[in-house]
Amino acid sequence: MLNTMRGIALDRFGGPEGLSLRTLPVPDVGPDEVLIRVEVAGVGEWDPFEREGGYAAMLGSAPQFPYVLGSEGAGTVVAIGANVRRFREGDQVYALGFLNPKGGFYAEYAAVAADCVSPLPGKLTIEQAGVMGGVGITALRGLEDTLRLKAGESVLIFGASGGIGHVAVQLAKRMGARVFAVASGADGVAFVERLGADAVVDGRKDDVQGAARAFAPDGLDAALLTAGGKAAEEALLALREGGRVAYPNGVQPEPRARPTVQLGSYNGEPDRDIITRLDRLIEAGPFEAHIARTFPLAEAAEAHRALSTHYLGKLALRVSG
Repeated sequence: MLNTMRGIALDRFGGPEGLSLRTLPVPDVGPDEVLIRVEVAGVGEWDPFEREGGYAAMLGSAPQFPYVLGSEGAGTVVAIGANVRRFREGDQVYALGFLNPKGGFYAEYAAVAADCVSPLPGKLTIEQAGVMGGVGITALRGLEDTLRLKAGESVLIFGASGGIGHVAVQLAKRMGARVFAVASGADGVAFVERLGADAVVDGRKDDVQGAARAFAPDGLDAALLTAGGKAAEEALLALREGGRVAYPNGVQPEPRARPTVQLGSYNGEPDRDIITRLDRLIEAGPFEAHIARTFPLAEAAEAHRALSTHYLGKLALRVSG
């Protein structure tokens, strides 16, 4: 195998113009890691926050440059650490590497802890699996671990036609919840209706408060916010007293809620347990990981600019394959 690879890297934190294609060393494989030849990398909604140095500042870390982004991807196992027994060379897998010090998935190879690697779940293609991991873990951390959503409860999913949101709608339904979804645009509403939400409104033009009151006259039990701002905070007025709200760290501006509502932020950090739970939910029936657009690796900067435009589901990078 070659000692070098193509990858997208930053020399300093900042705007998308700092993302450039270059030749980088292939990362070494530790005893508890696998080396993956990356075919598809997800472009995470949180990637700009990382690109601008947000996580480094939040965690007080001193990252090494050149810095390779990308916390989710899928491809083929090409090397295995001495302690790894779950995989063989040639296995098709998806993986998560949030803030991986060895570099992310915006490169032809990624060395990832074996506990954060999994065979493709259900009937997902390698493209779908490549974009699903980060949003899947983030959605499930919010719904199950932070909100502790129970069967029969009502949940607001704000940003339901986006990456985290469209996965959260499907997971919440599989958990037995009643889903009130706020999507973006007529195409977003149609998309989220197709995914099985119990009620969907267009956050751009519909009466969210009125629709929420009709859906849950006593107030919604819980809310997962995948975006911040005035519309998100107004949507929270539909929660009952004592309702619970969760949002991933990196959502800007940070949401605010009235004092009688529990508000909590969290990180979508991967581990073996939550990946197993996610795989089980995905395998429970048909599941859609929707890719709006795929960019060549060299156009990573364009993909980042596209994150601020209207699209459904996820954006992806075609790395190799």
